[in-house]
Amino acid sequence: MIAWGTPRARAVLATTILGSGMAMLDGTIVNVALPRIGAEFKASVTDLQWILNGYMLALASLILVAGSLGDRFGRRRVYVVGVIWFGVSSLLCGVAWDVPVLVAARVLQGVGAALLTPGALAILQSSFNREDRSRAIGAWSGLSGVATAIGPFVGGLLVQAWSWRLAFLVNLPVAALCVFLALRSVPESRDETAGHPNYLSALVGAVGLALMTGGLVEQSYLVAGLGLAAMIAFGVVQVRSADPLVPPELFRNRTFLVANLLTFLVYAALGGVMVLLVLQLQVSLGYSPTASGLASVPLTIIMLLLSSTSGKIAQKYGPRWQLVLGPIVIGLGMLLLRNAAPGSSYVTGVIVFGLGLAAVVAPVTATVLASAPDHHAGVASGVNNAVARTGSLLAMAVLPGAVGLMGEDYTNPAVMTSGWQMALVLCAVAAIIGGVLAIGVNNDVLAAAPDQPEAPHPGDCLHCGVEGPPTHMRSGPQHANK
Repeated sequence: MIAWGTPRARAVLATTILGSGMAMLDGTIVNVALPRIGAEFKASVTDLQWILNGYMLALASLILVAGSLGDRFGRRRVYVVGVIWFGVSSLLCGVAWDVPVLVAARVLQGVGAALLTPGALAILQSSFNREDRSRAIGAWSGLSGVATAIGPFVGGLLVQAWSWRLAFLVNLPVAALCVFLALRSVPESRDETAGHPNYLSALVGAVGLALMTGGLVEQSYLVAGLGLAAMIAFGVVQVRSADPLVPPELFRNRTFLVANLLTFLVYAALGGVMVLLVLQLQVSLGYSPTASGLASVPLTIIMLLLSSTSGKIAQKYGPRWQLVLGPIVIGLGMLLLRNAAPGSSYVTGVIVFGLGLAAVVAPVTATVLASAPDHHAGVASGVNNAVARTGSLLAMAVLPGAVGLMGEDYTNPAVMTSGWQMALVLCAVAAIIGGVLAIGVNNDVLAAAPDQPEAPHPGDCLHCGVEGPPTHMRSGPQHANK
């Protein structure tokens, strides 16, 4: 085990931050690059949806089984494979000559992200001394969160400096450094008791999610219906399997179920708004890529300043009312963002939106982890991560068609503004419903058992539901729903 403050500890922390930060940075950079990609390839709204959804689909579909692969075959090994895969597929994205090639490369990029995303926290969990794990996770979370924070701004600079292609090619030196540090400093670890990953479950789930997403994007209800049937089959496989990918007993805990429903709704709303915001600013308001990237700076500052405090409040007083009020405030902020139209300001909406996110993001993930038995902490983390990504994925598949943005309509400022304002109403309703559901959360869920160490503060996880919740939360008998 590695002690905090040693040179090797710093190297291990740097390795995990570089890998997961690269994946986070890429997600936000691509959003800013979308208008330029669309202009170069004369892409339709559907094309842009697939450029985003190809990545998210592979990531959401494979992230659960990818965590199992790390446990079985070696966490460092799978992490390194994921980083190399991500780097190579980023190169393919950067040299893509048309939309189908770019979409295929984005799918491959999502596979790489699925392999490396669960590995970062698993490496920290298995490498550091028990007493240092929460500190390591907190440092990883905060520093990785900076990558998410600066992503839109960096993306804007890269796109304006040369081309949207640079937004992908920048990953190559980062991946090379990450692999060098991993092979040099990260100890290998695995779960010697781990069985074979449940490939059947992973396949059924991936096919179901792919069909649902494809059907919604292409507006084929038959395909979407087949996807829904496959997802139901996925649930049946989990219930009947002797070694399920997702243990069904997790969802018998009301708090775990409600917190994941809240995660789905909030991240669906968040994913839809953040993608359309970039298009609205560049197409309708005439912002440059850099300026549109800077538009999310107030949101970032609020999250950086308040997330830790929010987590500590939830730890001390219980998470329920933050999880109720936070999504409602998010919804109000989205309604205020309807002012992001020609001649108006969007800053007030972004600030209110940010306050709501700061209230809910860290506590909801900590609640998910604390409501699961300790031996299922890794699975619970993967479930919450997959739920968040699936919410964003389906929102990006549904929203454009639902608000009337078809073909190249997004290039028309008047049509874009109308669709943007309607989308905000739909996303606000989704967030508010999530807040109402949170009334069912057990307010004592974050309390540590008397015979166990205190759980890490939820505030240690700045960006939890998006990239990876902490994997070491304690739960005891008192966490059962009352």
